[in-house]
Amino acid sequence: MRTIATLVAVLAALASALTGKAATELTEAQREFMGWQFGMFVHFHLGTFVDRDWASGYEDPALFAPSRLDCGQWADVARAAGMHYMVLTVKHTEGIVLYDSAVTTHDITKFTHFRGGQGDIVREFVAACRSRGLKVGLYYCFPGDYSDEAHQNAPPAGRPNLHGLPAEAASDRVGFMKKQLGELLTHYGPIDLLWIDQFNNSYTKAAWPEILAYLHTLQPHCLVVGNNAHTLADSDVISYEYPWRHEIPPADNTLPSEVCDTIQTDQRWFWRAVKKPGDLVSAAELVARLKACNAHRGNYLLNVPPDRDGLISGEHLRRLREVAELMRTP
Repeated sequence: MRTIATLVAVLAALASALTGKAATELTEAQREFMGWQFGMFVHFHLGTFVDRDWASGYEDPALFAPSRLDCGQWADVARAAGMHYMVLTVKHTEGIVLYDSAVTTHDITKFTHFRGGQGDIVREFVAACRSRGLKVGLYYCFPGDYSDEAHQNAPPAGRPNLHGLPAEAASDRVGFMKKQLGELLTHYGPIDLLWIDQFNNSYTKAAWPEILAYLHTLQPHCLVVGNNAHTLADSDVISYEYPWRHEIPPADNTLPSEVCDTIQTDQRWFWRAVKKPGDLVSAAELVARLKACNAHRGNYLLNVPPDRDGLISGEHLRRLREVAELMRTP
């Protein structure tokens, strides 16, 4: 009996080491997160206007001109669909943040056709979420190899590859990102979720533990998600990017977990016009994925991108309403 007990203890210790934390060590925020169940990912940025998921940062900023942008409409749509949180792409591969940053001019002030270059979509988004009782999530993309001929967005001749950050960040990417992440966690009140893409990239991955610890000092109750992180040593949440690997948490999952997915097919995250039925995932399939994730105690973060007017509309809106109706059907 003692041998069996010892073996059980060893296996439990091994499981704890593999996950980074034992389930009994979860924070209150992590335990609460496990009840969020359904959220909306909002990919809305320069990529929306250049018909490309991987903008380089050299596109014409005048193209960013949503004439009817309404974060309140996004939040209303999310609530009507039974969602409990939202995550906005504050900075994607173009390196431009959707607020006026003190450490660069490669920010929303470049978008002079939106609010005369004086906009702050982050503030509008945060206010819309809070006013409707939704948890607030912000997305920030770390550096990577996003611009080349393969992505059809190679830098102009003689211009440097920005790797997803402004040119002035090249000499100290980690320091620059910490400043911008600090702005997000000090200028907008309590943030529930900070979603980091490419945390394990080749340029700054060695500094990830330092960055993660820094973020926790700014807002200890803000959960930090490292996209595709599979241990709680790397992320406060175990993360699955469904379009990439088609994985969800295991059936016996007891850890805070999230599966991100997109309503569009072909791994497309930023808005594109729907030209044929196959451009969107069917409502039945989306509901099946949502129920499977929830059954495995994981949240399902579904990307529903706004259009170029700045609204969730058309076939995207209709499909999400179909999802909501199916979820209400016994």
